[in-house]
Amino acid sequence: MMNPSPARRTELLAAGAATVTVVLWASAFVSIRSAGEEYSPGALALGRLVVGAVVLAGICLVRREGVPPRAAWPGIAISGLLWFGFYSVVLNWGEQQVDAGTAALVVNIGPLLIALLSARLLGDRMPPRLLAGMAVSFAGAVTVGLSMSGGGGSSVLGVVLCLLAAVGYAGGVVAQKPALGHGSPLQVTTFGCLVGAVLCLPFSGQLIDDAADASLSATLNLVYLGVFSLALAFTTWAYALARTTASRMGATTYAVPALVVLMSWLALGEAPGPLTLAGGALCLAGVAVSRSRNRSARVVAAAPQPEQTRESA
Repeated sequence: MMNPSPARRTELLAAGAATVTVVLWASAFVSIRSAGEEYSPGALALGRLVVGAVVLAGICLVRREGVPPRAAWPGIAISGLLWFGFYSVVLNWGEQQVDAGTAALVVNIGPLLIALLSARLLGDRMPPRLLAGMAVSFAGAVTVGLSMSGGGGSSVLGVVLCLLAAVGYAGGVVAQKPALGHGSPLQVTTFGCLVGAVLCLPFSGQLIDDAADASLSATLNLVYLGVFSLALAFTTWAYALARTTASRMGATTYAVPALVVLMSWLALGEAPGPLTLAGGALCLAGVAVSRSRNRSARVVAAAPQPEQTRESA
């Protein structure tokens, strides 16, 4: 059996890292639902960021990663403010105002915004398969959102907050991409998390008060969010993003609604209806299409480069 080429090996590792991220981000929705009952939006965001920052800083010290180079800091600062900080608080607040289906539907505008911003600002190509896959996945997200929406559960404020969260998420991802050209995924994630934690420091009093009254289960969910869905998942995300385009990575997150449906079914006993299952299947199908390549692209990728040809001659 032939070993995969270095390029193919890198592609497989990036796909594996993206899969870890998607699974952990999906599990976060279950934990947020539990912890959010006893922690206010700002306190939950700050607690999660502090836990994540401690874990990431410890790993950086062990690996002797050091401070990122100066060229990486603009992207780190913007992604830390928009994604780690602003997004976390606004999304937690928005999910208290609208039902889960509406929140998932509005936030899933994020990958579309990522595609538009990365094409405009980063020069990302928009191949037909990526566009088709995003269209299929967005249709699936709409289906899941409509199937999960409860009557009278939405508010204008909640929809606006979820829309702002989607904008923060998209802006943070697009800002993070060039930073990964100068700093390692661990550096970019660690210092972005620290920037977000500093932004959320005004919620310190709420965090202390909420932690004093919260149950052990809610606090353990907060810790889980910081260790796994932030420290680990954001690092694997940065690893994968450094090896592909922001548009393709954004499209990959459309698998999250489908996994949330499955995890809610297994962990919370919330059996999905036929419409929800159909929407989840569409989300996964769209991700598969967006990450696929046509035969000619695979042939080009597999072909030896000129340098390799000369070396083997």
